Amino acid sequence: MAKTIMVLGGDGFCGWPTSLHLSDSGNDVVIVDNLSRRKIDVELEAESLTPIASIHSRIATWKDLTGKDISFENVDLANEYDRICDLLLRYKPDAIVHFAEQRAAPYSMKSADHKRYTVDNNVRATHNLLAALVDTETDSHLVHLGTMGVYGYGWAGKSVIPEGYLSVGLETNDGMEMKEILHPADPGSVYHMTKTLDQLMFAFYAKNDKIRVTDLHQGIVWGTQTPQTQLDERLINRFDYDGDYGTVLNRFLMQAAIGYPLTVHGTGGQTRAFIHIRDTVRCVELAIDNPPESGAKPMIMNQVTESHRVRDLASLISKLTGVEIQYLDNPRVEALENTLVVANDKFLALGLNPTTLSQGLMEEVRDIAGKYANRIDSSKIKSVSLWRRHLHDK
Repeated sequence: MAKTIMVLGGDGFCGWPTSLHLSDSGNDVVIVDNLSRRKIDVELEAESLTPIASIHSRIATWKDLTGKDISFENVDLANEYDRICDLLLRYKPDAIVHFAEQRAAPYSMKSADHKRYTVDNNVRATHNLLAALVDTETDSHLVHLGTMGVYGYGWAGKSVIPEGYLSVGLETNDGMEMKEILHPADPGSVYHMTKTLDQLMFAFYAKNDKIRVTDLHQGIVWGTQTPQTQLDERLINRFDYDGDYGTVLNRFLMQAAIGYPLTVHGTGGQTRAFIHIRDTVRCVELAIDNPPESGAKPMIMNQVTESHRVRDLASLISKLTGVEIQYLDNPRVEALENTLVVANDKFLALGLNPTTLSQGLMEEVRDIAGKYANRIDSSKIKSVSLWRRHLHDK
């Protein structure tokens, strides 16, 4: 059955292909975005590797190709509360997909201003939305894009990272009592910290106001295209490769395409969880179609398909392409090595058929990174945002 779905941050890296996927599935889609990611491109003087059409051109192209309408509302979720309420009352969405947060850990650590912006934008955006849902008595299923980074990596290797909740034993006057709690948070950046605050807000509003929430703890997204964004170059998705917004695997693919040494920071022993963008949009749809009951605690799902060490990824791509690996100082404050085992049983049970690295790596090198290599500004490749000031002195 078709739904009215509001996609907050629907012009971004995950939001745009999700909007097209949901529209292609027959839903009425409304994109709400303040286009701040495009403004950050200007600030950083680092454009997407792929050429990005304007949001209006994107939507018009989709209409021309498919006959399907996508609405667009330019609204700042963090600062325009009354307009959020108006949108909820006007569209009465069945589901809301919340991507409208500053998503880059390095960007969130660049300076005090970037830290403050990330907290102000992300936390206020999420809370404004929750308050507006209550204020307008809107019974929408809220699907939020969280991050695996809320768990941190201190537990990694000691046990399987569960899907959001941990069973613990508490000593009481009557003996041991078992209780299920949110997995202890251990954020590694200001960006990740905002996602841990999101968790607490969701728990409160689900308990107090019976808001239905699904929180997707997503791994690092790689890849660029989905079947919908491949239809026309004017629909193409973002491909960020700079040191602030480029995710590690996409950066490796870009570097391989131009013969630039693969930049591994530290030992490369950091293990991270990954998911292809095609699986991201499918997971969001699965989450929308399987909401929690009113009054239930937030449903948390680990949106990942596989885990790899950074140096192993670099080695794999180096063998495929012949590009050498370069080890650099790590700008982050993190463990030199970690292992990671992640539960993702819920999405597999719902029928997710993951895209693996072995299936898609060379397609990305050839069809995206290689095709648009002439757009690369090699001065933007290095990661220069430092987690602590004293790291400048190394």
